[in-house]
Formats: sequence, structure tokens, C-alpha cells
Amino acid sequence: MNPGATMWAWTWGPAVSEQPLWTRGAPSWLSQTSPSISGSLSSTTMSSRPRTSGLHAALSQRSLCSLVCKWTYSAEKGWDDSFWKMVGLEDLVTDNYSKIGNQVLPPGASLGSGLTPEAAKDLGLPPGIAVAASLIDAHAGGLGVIGADVKGHGLACEGQPVTSRLAVICGTSSCHMGISKNPIFVPGVWGPYFSAMVPGFWLNEGGQSVTGKLIDHMVQGHAAFPELQAKATARRQSVYAYLNSHLDLIKKAQPVGFLTVDLHVWPDFHGNRSPLADLTLKGMVTGLKLSQDLDDLAILYLATVQAIAFGTRLIIEAMESAGHSISTLFLCGGLSKNPLFVQMHADITGMPVVLSQEVESVLVGAAILGACASGDFASVQEAMAKMSKVGKVVFPRHEDKRQEYWNGLPFPSPGDLPNTEIEPRSPTLQADTLPSESPGKP
Repeated sequence: MNPGATMWAWTWGPAVSEQPLWTRGAPSWLSQTSPSISGSLSSTTMSSRPRTSGLHAALSQRSLCSLVCKWTYSAEKGWDDSFWKMVGLEDLVTDNYSKIGNQVLPPGASLGSGLTPEAAKDLGLPPGIAVAASLIDAHAGGLGVIGADVKGHGLACEGQPVTSRLAVICGTSSCHMGISKNPIFVPGVWGPYFSAMVPGFWLNEGGQSVTGKLIDHMVQGHAAFPELQAKATARRQSVYAYLNSHLDLIKKAQPVGFLTVDLHVWPDFHGNRSPLADLTLKGMVTGLKLSQDLDDLAILYLATVQAIAFGTRLIIEAMESAGHSISTLFLCGGLSKNPLFVQMHADITGMPVVLSQEVESVLVGAAILGACASGDFASVQEAMAKMSKVGKVVFPRHEDKRQEYWNGLPFPSPGDLPNTEIEPRSPTLQADTLPSESPGKP
């Protein structure tokens, strides 16, 4: 079995999630809740990611990405008989795994004879167009940004290998994709998975269970939300564009980050996926007052964004402690359209953030796969360099001395992370972590 194979478990409930990491997810859930299914399980019951390509090309071939990341497949050794026997689905082993697929292709490989006549008719496309082995959506987003040519942007990663880059795909939840030439095992971070995103590289995948959803939850649940909605509508802005401008208004001379000097959020409202890997953790807000006006809502929104950025920083620190060397973040997804979210990630991690020229980077990743399948590029790496473009670079604002302040906050240190049984420390500020003077002009 792939020793790094851990799978989505948050939605399956404690009965599955409390099992050893390698038995979690859909296979275990099937065996426990619907044992009758195991006797008739066919290839079409698998994740839509591996089967969609097969339907369009009329084949039973599978995507390496989905099988490695979700179904405990090993790119080096294939299926592991002992796993299926352990979870009560040993019948899948028969006939060389014909029920769930035994032809596995790397991302971007061409499938069969291309688009079938039936699929071509449904899509309004000519039959025979190349069909590529697919990627999971977040992995496609990572592929769409991580290989961009950064020459001329003043980034340290320009003279470094692609392994110095971390792709962060941030939306309702967030995924942190880092690659390496050799396998790196990171406590609390999924993987390593060989060729699961970029062929020839090992992938580690960190993540935050809720990010965009958490921001929505905090903002929409506040007493001042109706007022915010009305004012944003009057300006023809989104509520978040309005909150960003409101923060600029109330910060006055001080850096916006210091508005939260007395208010802090622990963001694990839906458990912690990485790096603590503890779904039982809960969220916390410390520093609340009796007032509930629009200023309070804006500051709570800022504190939530900062907490999410701290989560990214903890994931980076865990990955670096295990052997990764990361110098630049590449963000994509819905939250990357929010300037405050992007700037806080740059400030709190101390790393520049690269935004793609094409906002929908998942589509770029899918296009890269198609371009490889059609033969336009000899490799995924070549296609990444040619098709991914830098749109904007956001640098950390060291001049306002935020970084010293961030470093003083009592979030878990990298040394805590290998032991996932630790009790996470409260984000409540201690006196010695506060600025010695009231934060004003730096």
C-alpha cells in the first residue's frame, strides 16, 4: 500500500474517520453502510473524475491522479490486495481489478481514439478530438499556475526549481499543493503521491477544510450583515469589496493588519485538515465586545482572513520542517480575487504571491492536459511553461513591521506538529506578544 495514501474523511462521519488513515473514505464507507453494493460494484460507481474520461473515450482507463489520491492506488506498485480485504471489499481484487479499472494513465495521456461519436454529438464537437487523462479539480488548478514563466518579476523562484513553488487553490475550502523530486512525508499533510499532479514529481497536499465558507459564515451571521448588504448594494459592490474599502476607512494611519490587535479567530470551525489532522477541533473567537456595528463586522472579517492565512503559514512551516523549500505562493480560485485575502497571505507568510493572468486556473490546467493529449506539447512541464502566464505579483509589506507582530502570535510552532495528539494552543494573545506601544505609524 502507498504509505502516504490518506483520503477525504470529513464528510463520512466518526465511524469512518476514526479508523486508521489509510482505511478512510469512500471504499470504507461503502463496505460499512452498503455491503450489498460491494458485490455488484462496477467501474461506473467510482469517482466521476476517473470515469468521465472513460465515458468520453469509451474506455475503462483510469486517471492516476484520482486513484492515487482517493483510492489508495500506488503509482509504483498498483493496487494493494491487503487494503481491499481489510475494508471488506476483497471481491474487487478478482479478475485483476476489472470492476474498478486496471488500466491507469498519467495526467495528460491520450485516451483511446479520442471523443466518441455519442459524446461528440452531446458536446457539439467533432468525433476523434483528443481526450486526456484527467486531474481532480484542485490539482488541475495547481497545474494551471505552478509552472508559469516568472522571468522579469523579481521573484526568488525565478532561479530556483519548480519545487520551490506552492500552489494554493482557495475557494470554499483550500488545497496547498507542493511538489518534490523525491518523496517527502509531512505529518498532517497528505501524500506523497507520485505523478498525481505533475508527472515525474511527488505531490504533497495540505488543506484547510473551510476557508471561503468560513468567511461567509462569519460575515453573514453577524448582526450588522443586513446593513452591510444594503450599503454594498447601494454602491453596486460585493459585500467583500465594501468591507475591504471600509477597513481602509477605519484603519486611519495604522496598518490595516493592526486593527485586530485585540480580536483573534481560531479558524478550525470544521476541524483541522492540515497540519494537525484533527477533525474534532472547533473554532474560536477571542476578544469580542458588546458592540455589533459595521466596524466590528469588518474587523471580525479581517481577523478571519488573517486566521486562514496563519493556517497556510502553519502548513508551509510543516512542509519545510519535513524537507520542502518554498519561496513563492501561487494562488488561484475564488478567494484569490479578493485583494485583502491575497495581501494577508503575503504579509503573514512573508512570501510573494503570484496571481495568474487567467483567473480560472482550473480551466488552464485542463487545457494543458488537452494540449498534451493532442500532441501539441511533448510533456506536461513544457505545456505548463508555455500556457501559464503571470498576471500580478503581490509582495509582503515588510515596511509596516507587521512581520515582527505576526511572528509573536502564539500559534502552534513547527515543533508541535509531528505529534498530532497535541492540544492546540489558544490564539488568545499573551501580554508579551502585544506591541510594546499602541500600533500607530511604523
